[in-house]
Amino acid sequence: MYIYSATDIRAWDEYTILHEPITSIDLMERASQACAEWLQQYQQQTTTGFVIFCGKGNNGGDGLAIARLLAESDHPVTVYILEFGHKGTEDFQTNLARLHGSKAVIKFIPAEENIPALTAGDIIIDALLGSGLNRPLEGLTAKVVKHINQSGLEVIAIDIPSGLMVDSSSIGNTVITAQHTLSFQCYKPAFLVAENESFVGHLHILDIGLHPNFPLEHPAANRWINQALVQSIIKPRNKFAHKGTYGHAAIIAGSQGMMGAATLSAKACLRSGAGKLTTHIPAVGYTIMQIAVPEAMTYTAGKEYIELAVDLGKYDAIGAGPGWAQHDTHKALLESIFQQTTKALILDADALNTMAQHQQLLERLPRHTIITPHPKEFERLFGKSANDFDRIQLALKKAAHFKIIIVLKGRYTLVATPDGLAYFNSTGNPGMATGGSGDVLTGIITGLAAQGYTPSEAAIAGVFLHGLAGDLAAAYTSQESLIASDLVEYLGDAFHQLVL
Repeated sequence: MYIYSATDIRAWDEYTILHEPITSIDLMERASQACAEWLQQYQQQTTTGFVIFCGKGNNGGDGLAIARLLAESDHPVTVYILEFGHKGTEDFQTNLARLHGSKAVIKFIPAEENIPALTAGDIIIDALLGSGLNRPLEGLTAKVVKHINQSGLEVIAIDIPSGLMVDSSSIGNTVITAQHTLSFQCYKPAFLVAENESFVGHLHILDIGLHPNFPLEHPAANRWINQALVQSIIKPRNKFAHKGTYGHAAIIAGSQGMMGAATLSAKACLRSGAGKLTTHIPAVGYTIMQIAVPEAMTYTAGKEYIELAVDLGKYDAIGAGPGWAQHDTHKALLESIFQQTTKALILDADALNTMAQHQQLLERLPRHTIITPHPKEFERLFGKSANDFDRIQLALKKAAHFKIIIVLKGRYTLVATPDGLAYFNSTGNPGMATGGSGDVLTGIITGLAAQGYTPSEAAIAGVFLHGLAGDLAAAYTSQESLIASDLVEYLGDAFHQLVL
């Protein structure tokens, strides 16, 4: 699976037309056939009619072809075409001519007073405007979209909900609110941001056979973290390995009342394959750690909160921040960690909040440090963003500036790398929105980094395994009852799916 911009999607269509070769009208037919098949299967048990709203571009052409295919299968179909004062694209005109020979009812909307009343029970198909939109909806189109949204009927969008921009924010714009979106071949950036969730509904990516060589010749700047990518990263275990083969990790975590974060990180670090682990914790957590994670070695520094950590140069990876709470000494602690770090460093939670309070620390970050903020922590570090798209661009900019890896946590967690690439994670579910989930992620990434994976590899594989463990846990226990400890327990099953 790929993530492509509107420009890239058009280029992929053109590449397919040229290199398959196939005519544009036949490619449109292929896409429409995939949609019609999905719709017929979805509507299999009812006699509900379809009401299809079409513009005069190629998205409207898709809608006309879908109407014909549904009508040929004896589904009641009514088509409404918005009049824009022009005939429409060539493929639109071809499909309109073909539709006239079907049982579909064809009507036109030349003005607001012609916008039809909608019948309860009908399914609305949105084929007004597709991926080529570059400005907010206005005039008659905007009025039709508002009318559809106010109808309370089920709406299924073709390609992308009309009014939604592919590559930029649509906040404040008039946009179709769909319950389902049938899109083609690849993810679009618009589908990966929280601000568009209510418009897109349930997303279905339909394979329409675009030419497979295009992604090889035109790799996208936005990458999809899937099983194939992570399998290419994870290495098989050496038959003659010993615990030293897989690195010595450190977790610097915990405070009075926050030792759960430290134990979750420690367990996840070991479960992700680190050969050895030493936890640096306050004395108040010594007994807790020794009992909860007997496999870990324990070093205490401070009584109720972490104080200066020493002798860190021997570690292959250091994870710091979970459960620190806030304390004045943490600035000096971070400075000490930065000075002693010789290999991989992963920072989360209160380590990030400390840097947000002392911005000069950002300039002292060791190169290729991994930071794992949630959106609020990211905002404290780098400032507010007007929308999700701006936040993604800011993450890429800051990753390049500081030469770090930013793991911006969310539904499709973003891994922004110093070379300008954006990786979006495919695994995970809403059940993981629970306390301690981020502490587990810190432990996983630290454990992977200790084994010699590059920081980018550790971050990419770590977010995937974290999400996959969450998916496996939710399938067993439910999203509602999922807790962070479940993620640790299902890490083994997640690895089983990657390493056979």
